[in-house]
Amino acid sequence: MGGIVVSKVDAIIQRRWLCIRIAKLRPAYEMSLMIPSKISNQHVIAILLLYLLLVTVSLLGRSYIPVDETRYVTVAWNMWLHGDYLVPHLNGEAYSHKPPLLFWLMNLGWKVFGVNDWWPRLVPSFFALGSVLLTLHVARRLWPEKPQVAGYAGLILTGNVLWMVFMTATMFDMLVAFFTLLGIFGILLAWQEKSFKGWVILGFAIGGGLLAKGPTILLQTLPLAALAPWWVNENQPDWRRWYAGVGLAILLGAAIALLWAIPAGMHGGPKYQHEIFWGQTAERMVHSFAHRRPNWWYLETLPLILAPWLFTIPTWRGLIKLPALLQESALRLCLAWLVPVFLAFSMISGKQMQYLLPILPAFALLAARGLDSVKSVSWLDRAVLLLVGSLAGAMLLALPIYAEHHALASWFSTIPAWGGIILIISAILLFLWPDRTPSSYILRVTIFSALFVSMAYLAVIRHAGPAYDIREISGRIKTLQDEGKVIANAGKYYGQYDFVGRLTVSPEVVTRSILAPWFASHPDGRAIVAFDKKDDLMPLKLEYQQSYRGGQLGILTADQWQAWLALSHGKDLTPDEEDSAD
Repeated sequence: MGGIVVSKVDAIIQRRWLCIRIAKLRPAYEMSLMIPSKISNQHVIAILLLYLLLVTVSLLGRSYIPVDETRYVTVAWNMWLHGDYLVPHLNGEAYSHKPPLLFWLMNLGWKVFGVNDWWPRLVPSFFALGSVLLTLHVARRLWPEKPQVAGYAGLILTGNVLWMVFMTATMFDMLVAFFTLLGIFGILLAWQEKSFKGWVILGFAIGGGLLAKGPTILLQTLPLAALAPWWVNENQPDWRRWYAGVGLAILLGAAIALLWAIPAGMHGGPKYQHEIFWGQTAERMVHSFAHRRPNWWYLETLPLILAPWLFTIPTWRGLIKLPALLQESALRLCLAWLVPVFLAFSMISGKQMQYLLPILPAFALLAARGLDSVKSVSWLDRAVLLLVGSLAGAMLLALPIYAEHHALASWFSTIPAWGGIILIISAILLFLWPDRTPSSYILRVTIFSALFVSMAYLAVIRHAGPAYDIREISGRIKTLQDEGKVIANAGKYYGQYDFVGRLTVSPEVVTRSILAPWFASHPDGRAIVAFDKKDDLMPLKLEYQQSYRGGQLGILTADQWQAWLALSHGKDLTPDEEDSAD
């Protein structure tokens, strides 16, 4: 009998021990997924479904858009062709404008799946999804007693139009956003748990950010760490150890980046060394050679950057309540993250809207905290959503009619009516949605934003055709090269045809002024020439011709170039250089 009792007691102890072990392992499991356990499954499922929708629609709705996406994927293509993974190249020269992480990741996918068009588009989307999941986890740590704030923040970030557009853009900003959030998470750990692990995470985030886009990651993360005495109200750390941890994180991040930069500089030569260590950092931030805009430009574009949330009344009602909550360390942390970075980027000469993607999660957290204090959604709130949605649909319906009476590109008249109709019907259905809780309202705004971006891809960009799609001309160039023809590009060349056409040799870069002697040396060659939209090409029968970015692209033989010179009386009508986000 005693043995039975002992065995039962032992079984109970073992069960309790197992339960304790599971309880201890569960937080680690949840952290590995970066999905807070208390967040409504509805929010997480909605985020994942919207992610799948936007990625699918983007892959189906557009190709690589010149000249930035095509340039970056061509740099990765050159890595693949020549096997030089240390120094990126473009047009046969070392490409110092961006670090190699994105190019490495593209090549990694090609190693697994083979060379394809879809993988480079997916890489930024993985970082976008990871950023949203990290935002959920950061929100849970900031407001553990308010789990709904995490769900709100994830939906607000996912529903931001700028975020959706750049989710599948083959560019670097989503990588920076992810590493910024990873660094913020590390700072949170260092504060809340007084853990050295937090500084290690921050160090790896800085290293990843440096390899993704350079020193901008320092601007995104360090102000928050430096301003900790302002935003920390409770659980204050030893400040000497705190700043020592910040310094160690910077050293770790720099060491990670230097593991690539030092051998790359030695391999790339003195000019490449100067560019990666100085030219693309300090010189660029002070005297940008592209996208120079006034200091107030971001304020002017803020409605676009924060669309659609700045157009919703409940968001404003929530934001207005935030000043009364400034005693919260969590709220101060978000402000110390967002405001200094916004001001710093406003002072830097080069500006693009996507440069602010890494601080959109901070806005999402602030908006979510404010919306948590909103108890219900009124009829007027839903009516504004109906009005804005209906106007968006009506504008899409009106574009073809407007194009017939104004000097717009011809493809505007081909935009189908179903895109606008879907938006209007969706706005009506979302207005009639019976649930009036803030959670439901945030979800319906996010859904409409996703539908708006989807219609932009499927009903507008897809029907723009050759105006932004260079697959056909790139394929024609490849065919001519396979036939042994030498190809030249008249004007500045950004590598836009190389990957799309799978070219193994880049076109020679020439100017119009030397195109005639070039043809004399290559009588059987072909030249790619961009013409202004006003140029009359009707008398000529070009080998290939398409509309492109408001003008026209043509592939010409020597005789056709001479005929053009005679037609234009030798007038040089070189179009403006294409815009670049480098």
